[in-house]
Amino acid sequence: MRSPQLSLFPEASVPTLRDIADAVREAGLGGLPDARRRSDEARYQEVHVRSALAEAKGMPFRWTLNPYRGCTHACEYCYARKYQRHLELGTGDDFSSVIFVKRNLPDVLERELTRASWEREQIAIGTATDPYQPIEGHYRITRRCLEVAIRARTPFSIVTKGPMIVRDLDLLVEATRTVGCQIFLSVPSADVEACARLEPGVAPPAQRLRAVRTLVDAGVDAAVLMMPLVPGITATRDGIETTMRAIADAGVRCAGTCVARLDPGVREHFMEFLAREYPSLVDGYRTLYPRASALPSYAAKIKAVTSAIRRSLWSSGRAAERRERPARGSGD
Repeated sequence: MRSPQLSLFPEASVPTLRDIADAVREAGLGGLPDARRRSDEARYQEVHVRSALAEAKGMPFRWTLNPYRGCTHACEYCYARKYQRHLELGTGDDFSSVIFVKRNLPDVLERELTRASWEREQIAIGTATDPYQPIEGHYRITRRCLEVAIRARTPFSIVTKGPMIVRDLDLLVEATRTVGCQIFLSVPSADVEACARLEPGVAPPAQRLRAVRTLVDAGVDAAVLMMPLVPGITATRDGIETTMRAIADAGVRCAGTCVARLDPGVREHFMEFLAREYPSLVDGYRTLYPRASALPSYAAKIKAVTSAIRRSLWSSGRAAERRERPARGSGD
């Protein structure tokens, strides 16, 4: 990967996120034309933050931590695209080609976790952007944050699509032993072609499954999130069964499934994607998604299908038997 491009501002400046949003628009970088730009083609801007932890509303966890804003994984359905609106940036290509790097995040996090008032509640890492997108290999901000959490005796969870997480196996093993951690690798589908369209900047499914297996074999509490299931593309019975079978064959646990949400901002972007890549599905989506969530009847049907397949594959120790065999690797 080439050195990250930090060309929007003078090196000595430390702009705010609002400053960056204004500069991006003035430089004519809004709406960059290629949604499949990879990490070495993106523009990166270092920012200094005043706080590290954000308080979540209506979630099973209270505190979240995101080392980056924007994500070169460029998942077409990503719910985090909607957050770009707060900066008046586009939810399309801006999300995956202009990445904000919170350079001082580990230092700020350490200050927050060493306060006398900190009660060592669990931190959810990677709720709005992937903490192991490729630029993490250069900055190592996520790794430094894990080191801070361990020193502060603070448990954490991580959601990622990045196999790079195995780089930090030593820290995850230590956290498992001392403070507690949960790791979730997102593998929505084993369909390599569908993933290449839906998640153009993400490693193939087989690589992600091997990463989960590596973590599990090391004693880390790791599992797969089969999320989100995309109607008409990956949310078919055959597709669901194939993916769940690949997860079971890898000897790991499927921790949950859900149907994609299309919140305002995300919806418009995703419908443009469908019109380009799957035009035959556009009319059906307009009916299926009168609001952000799919029709309840459809969601219930998918839940029934996934539950039945899960019982079949993970009952009577069948997944444990598969775990004795090497994980399959294809398409990578």
